[in-house]
Amino acid sequence: MLITRGVQDMGDDFIFRVVDAMRRFDKFSEDNDPYGEHDFGAIDIDGHRVFWKIDYYNRTLDGGSNDPSDPVVTKRVLTIMMAHEY
Repeated sequence: MLITRGVQDMGDDFIFRVVDAMRRFDKFSEDNDPYGEHDFGAIDIDGHRVFWKIDYYNRTLDGGSNDPSDPVVTKRVLTIMMAHEY
């Protein structure tokens, strides 16, 4: 998991609430998840827009995974960022 500086600067309580909201996120639709991958979400916490994204890297983290569904060749990285940091 990678949490950007903007999210870190909001403090531990904010981070806890963001992660909790992410865990409960189920508002996937054709608009925000056109490929059905459930790997991106946008949530609002205390009036702040927060994005989260899962990327699929090879095991050495220096390129994309050849098969994101195979955990033997894939490392998943969750990034949590403030929308303005995108």
